[in-house]
Amino acid sequence: MLAVEQLNVYYDGIHALKGISFEVREREIVTLIGANGAGKTTTLKAISGLLKGTNGTIRYMGQEISSTPAHKIVRQGLSQVPEGRRVFADMTVAENLALGAYHRQDRVGIKNDLEWVYELFPRLAERRGQMAGTLSGGEQQMLAIGRGLMSHPRLLLLDEPSMGLAPLLVREIFAIVKEINRTGMTILLVEQNAHMALSIANTAYVMETGRIIFSGPAQKVAANEQVRAAYLGG
Repeated sequence: MLAVEQLNVYYDGIHALKGISFEVREREIVTLIGANGAGKTTTLKAISGLLKGTNGTIRYMGQEISSTPAHKIVRQGLSQVPEGRRVFADMTVAENLALGAYHRQDRVGIKNDLEWVYELFPRLAERRGQMAGTLSGGEQQMLAIGRGLMSHPRLLLLDEPSMGLAPLLVREIFAIVKEINRTGMTILLVEQNAHMALSIANTAYVMETGRIIFSGPAQKVAANEQVRAAYLGG
């Protein structure tokens, strides 16, 4: 579904991505793990059109999208849930979700997706008229994911969904990510919580200072001694 080949990105004068290559197969959960500053978020921004690579290629559904504007990439079925949630604080939950479907004209499909989001996140249904800025951190993360789903993506990019959340909420969010994947949606997950990411992913890539240093089936990556020592506490 997604193929990144020899991608280089310079960001604020720094060589942030140094010739990385990886792929995402349809219906899989693929995770990029690594320390802060490894290049994970930069990778997602490059895929979704928010950053332009210096060279290399990004292919989505067989089409080259390296130079495609971000809004057109969303229309092609690729949606990113950004790091830090970035909900619209002065708008209601329902208004935030409606914005996720801004490019769509299929009213029945939008209605069905909204009902699905409310089923996934009952707390959002309860708070649909509440201002997003007054939600808890966990509820804002649910809203950010729900807003991403409202674009009706085939590939969902999730950037650090566990950031700043209590352990109980982290488990809840990851259970919902698995549920979304079970519906057939493909997910590319960027996550510092390597334990949780590897527990739900099919394939994993380990990033370090702009390079992919290790990859394979998630269980194999989790069992690697170097990965365990560096990211899983031994």
